Amino acid sequence: MDNIGRKALLFDVYGMMLTAKQREIYDLAVGEDMSLAEIAEIVGVSRQAVHDMIRRTDKILDEYEEKLGLAEKFLDIEEHLDRIRHILDDAPSSALAREIAAEIAAIDRIERK
Repeated sequence: MDNIGRKALLFDVYGMMLTAKQREIYDLAVGEDMSLAEIAEIVGVSRQAVHDMIRRTDKILDEYEEKLGLAEKFLDIEEHLDRIRHILDDAPSSALAREIAAEIAAIDRIERK
């Protein structure tokens, strides 16, 4: 996963643990791919303040992941679910295969909440 993708995943997983200001600035930087100058103008602070906030937020998100590991667990689960989907696509249709596919669909719905 590239660095931007990793940042976005960590923000998705841990974003609600950040302050409102951290979320706003980080979302504009990572989610909207805005420049420091654009964000500074929107938020009403200096470019340096935006830069510092993004760096601190990166560090906070990395620390959350180091301690909790939720993003890595999420990626592992997704990998296993993809393998199961592939196996089911190659398997003959059966009641068991349909039941497993329905359970995977339920997990997908939970993940989108």
